[in-house]
Amino acid sequence: MDNISYIAFLSFLLLGEVLLVSGSSDTSFNQSYDITWGYNHVLSLNDGREIQLSMDASSGAGFQSKLSYNSGFFRLRMKLPDKDSAGVVTAFYLTSHSDKHDELDFEFLGNREGKPYTLQTNVFSNGEGNREQRLHLWFDPTADFHAYQILWNQQQIVFFVDNTPIRVFKNNTNIGVSYPSQPMQIEASLWDGDNWATDGGQTKTNWSHAPFNAHFQGFDITGCPYNLNSNIQQNCYSPQYWWNLEKYWKLDSNQQSAYEDVRKKYITYDYCADSPRYPTPPPECLVL
Repeated sequence: MDNISYIAFLSFLLLGEVLLVSGSSDTSFNQSYDITWGYNHVLSLNDGREIQLSMDASSGAGFQSKLSYNSGFFRLRMKLPDKDSAGVVTAFYLTSHSDKHDELDFEFLGNREGKPYTLQTNVFSNGEGNREQRLHLWFDPTADFHAYQILWNQQQIVFFVDNTPIRVFKNNTNIGVSYPSQPMQIEASLWDGDNWATDGGQTKTNWSHAPFNAHFQGFDITGCPYNLNSNIQQNCYSPQYWWNLEKYWKLDSNQQSAYEDVRKKYITYDYCADSPRYPTPPPECLVL
């Protein structure tokens, strides 16, 4: 067992309540989600407990949660398109759909067969994004299902892969950095991004390998639903929800060790380290 797998196992033991509430495999897609586009490119499997999105030259497909949420622990299990998937983008994200929107992104950028997938994450707050980080996963994301998770409370946002933290975005509003606070829906999609997704758009989609298929499981949602008639600040940020408890305001020591290991071994791009793009680093990049 490698270091990341071992620490993820420790996190499994230490964060048992997270994993218990984050997923019943018996939850049907239709209970919490709706198809939003590419209807004839969506296939329901296993009595609605698995969804396949397909993409060919005519269309991709997508779905979104029925409700919006103001905090929570959001999770999908995904198996990505295999073979030659250059130009293919598989996305799982939260978004507010407002003019100055908030958004938390997992974007999986396909590649030529035999080359690694790139996982790109991004954080938008009050319409401001351009906070890309990219890494290569330490496993083949096309061979089996893996869990991709986002913890969102008023102290931090943490992106996880199989319970291993890969990115942390802290609440730094005290130094003028906006922080996601708008109600967001959960969305997933499969689409053609060959104008940018692989080698900066130089490697194009090979349509002879279509259709490209992505599979999704784990349709339960652990979040605080947005309610027009409730006090959002009081309800969705209160400790009645486990993800708002103080123990989830920062990574524990095992998570911190795993996070540092990921950053050392697998990160291929970090906007905070892109000095040609940002001669003066964004303020959140200067806070430890």
